[in-house]
Amino acid sequence: MKHLITNAVLLTLGGPDEPRRGEQMRSLGLIRDGAIFMEEGRIRAVGLSDLVLRDPDAKKARIHDADGRIVMPGFVDCHTHPVFGEPRLEDFGLRTSGKSYQEIAAAGGGIVSSVRSTRGATESQLTERLLEQTYRFLECGTTTVEAKSGYGLDKDSELKALRAMRHVAAGSPLELVPTFLGAHAVPPEYRGRSGEYVDMLIKDVLPVVASEGLARFVDAFCENGFFSRLECRRFLQAGVEAGLGVRIHAEQLTRSGGAALAAELKAASADHLDHADETDLAKLREAGVIAALVPGSNHFLGHRDFPDARKIIDAGVPVALATDFNPGSCPCWNLQEVISIACTRMGMTVEEAIVASTLNAAHALGLGKTHGSLEAGKQADVIVLSCRDYRELAYWFGVNQVDLVFKKGGLVHDASGPRRA
Repeated sequence: MKHLITNAVLLTLGGPDEPRRGEQMRSLGLIRDGAIFMEEGRIRAVGLSDLVLRDPDAKKARIHDADGRIVMPGFVDCHTHPVFGEPRLEDFGLRTSGKSYQEIAAAGGGIVSSVRSTRGATESQLTERLLEQTYRFLECGTTTVEAKSGYGLDKDSELKALRAMRHVAAGSPLELVPTFLGAHAVPPEYRGRSGEYVDMLIKDVLPVVASEGLARFVDAFCENGFFSRLECRRFLQAGVEAGLGVRIHAEQLTRSGGAALAAELKAASADHLDHADETDLAKLREAGVIAALVPGSNHFLGHRDFPDARKIIDAGVPVALATDFNPGSCPCWNLQEVISIACTRMGMTVEEAIVASTLNAAHALGLGKTHGSLEAGKQADVIVLSCRDYRELAYWFGVNQVDLVFKKGGLVHDASGPRRA
């Protein structure tokens, strides 16, 4: 079906085909009295209403009157961990009672509990739970999500998680970009033998992931107590040789060399970067690596410190925003909330946060040519907000301001209609 949105305040984000950096991140391509015409999954025309309406086929489309509301690209969430067995409610209760991470882990909680529940779930159960999550993302205006494995941490469970993603991708309007995060943590049975665990991932799991086409990227947690820079290089390089792109959890807890490794391997993104310094940022800038920041996890964990987005942007590194949706440190699928946190806790402007959660996030997934902006020929991933001033996205925190969601030109969510349970 053809769709035409009229009377819109458009945030097109149109411009050069590259990630935005520095002052470029404040350019939204705003058009008042705009319209957008979608046909066969693509944007056929976008711009001033009187120009778009000159297309004779536009009159045959289903018309949606935006009535002066904001219309913008669908959000792109470039860092999530959505495949897990159960939420970590017990951990949350202990943490709010004052227990430390070490105490929670000693009681059988933490990532070990997610590994246990994920290993215990069937592929069908993981598929069903992930499918339900996809509608939560869509309702909040997110049309594309990067999805990591990493809670199985053995061959069968990691493959089970990635296959669940494949099943869901075939049946949900939400676009999933799968990432093999085998090197997320050292599983209990390999405690003290992280190198042997990496050997197992490279020898036994990665070949299956590549041969079945289960992932587009490979990822590793480069951090003291998890995986060393050398172990991460070995694992990620094996992923490159298998035809996968690279992402890295870098400088989250300490400065451990992940950012430099991301630059060395020309990673698509270096994520977290709480402890990255000027030297790291210079390397990322020169290598063209995008900084994917996930302040929602800092917020949920009650941290006082956040990644220094202002320093990163001023250093000329393109910044993307993501939820880091996961059962332990950020059970939030709403990028609108992350935009608000980015503005209030990381020093970003609203304009920068919007660019970071759409166009730059698309580039972080290698999708910048087709996603992340409203331009003729691009995929028609479009959202209509309830607000008339884009600054309201960050101002009304904790509120879902998405009225309509179009994915590949099809209407997949209407807030005025019945909601899913």
